[in-house]
Amino acid sequence: MELANGTGVREFILMSFGGGQQKRVLLLIFFTILYVLTLAENITIITLVVLDTHLSRQPMYLLLSNFSWLEICYVSATVPRMLFDLTFPHRIISFSDCFLQFYIFFSLGSTECFFLSAMALDRYLAICHPLRYPQTMSQDFCCSLMVTCWILGFLWHIFPVVLISKLSFCGPNIIDHLLCDPGPILSLACPPLGIAPKVCEIFMNAVVLGNAFFVVLSYSVVIFTLLKASFHGTRRKAFSTISFHLVVVTLFYGSVAAVYLTPAGENQSELTKAVTVFYTAITPFLNPLIYSLRNDQVKEAFLKLLRRKISV
Repeated sequence: MELANGTGVREFILMSFGGGQQKRVLLLIFFTILYVLTLAENITIITLVVLDTHLSRQPMYLLLSNFSWLEICYVSATVPRMLFDLTFPHRIISFSDCFLQFYIFFSLGSTECFFLSAMALDRYLAICHPLRYPQTMSQDFCCSLMVTCWILGFLWHIFPVVLISKLSFCGPNIIDHLLCDPGPILSLACPPLGIAPKVCEIFMNAVVLGNAFFVVLSYSVVIFTLLKASFHGTRRKAFSTISFHLVVVTLFYGSVAAVYLTPAGENQSELTKAVTVFYTAITPFLNPLIYSLRNDQVKEAFLKLLRRKISV
C-alpha cells in the first residue's frame, strides 16, 4: 500500500496496555489462556456439527458452526497481535500491516453483524412460520445465506479502508489503542481529511444500525408470536433458545455501541481499551458457552462423541 502525498510515516506505534512488567506478564498469561480456550470451544462446536449427522442437517447448527469459524477468525485478527505487543516492548506495526489489520478486523466484525441477522431470520422462520420452515430454510438456502454474509462482510469496508489509506500521515505516529482502529488512525492524519471521516461513519453506522434494527425487529415478532402460543411447553423451549441468542446479540452490539458511541477524548482511552478487550477477546470466549454448549442437542452430541471415543 503506497503512502499518499509522500508522507514520511512508514510505521505506527501501538500503545497497547500500559503498566509495569508484572502487569504485562499477568495480561500475557490471561490472554494466552483465554485465546486457547476460545479456539478449543469453537473448534469443538465445529467438530460436533460436522460429525453429528442430526446437527449437520439443521440450519440453526449449520449457522452456528459457521459462526464459530467466524469467531476463530475474529479473535485471531487481534489477540495474537496483543500477545506480541505484551511480549516485545517496541510495539511497532508497519503502515501496510496496520491497514491490513484494520480491514480484516472490521470485515469480520461486519460479517458477524450479518450472521447475527441471519440467525435472527432463522429463528423467525422456525417459530413464526414452522410449517414452511423446512422448505424455506433449506440447506441450499442456508449455505447461500452464509456465503452472502461472508461476501457482504468483506466487501463492506473496502472503500473506507482505501480512502483512509490515501490520506497523508506526517506525525506523530503513536496510536493510543490496542489495534488499528479508524478513529485513532484518522486523528493522526494531516488535514484536510476530506470525506474520509464521514464515509467511514456512514459505512459503520449502516452495517451496525441496519443489522441491529433487523435483529430487534425479528426477535420482537418472535416474542410476540410466542406470547400468543397456546402450548406452554413449546413456548418455554422456544423462549429458552432465543434468550441465548439475545444474550449474544446484546453482548456484541452493546460493547460495539460503548466504543463507537462514546464521545472521543483522552480521558476515554482506557475505557475504550477495556471495552475493546471485551468485544475482541472475552465475547468470542463467552459466545460458544452461551450459544451452544448449554444447548441440550449440542451436549447430547458431545456425550455421544465421547462415548464413541471411549468405546474405541
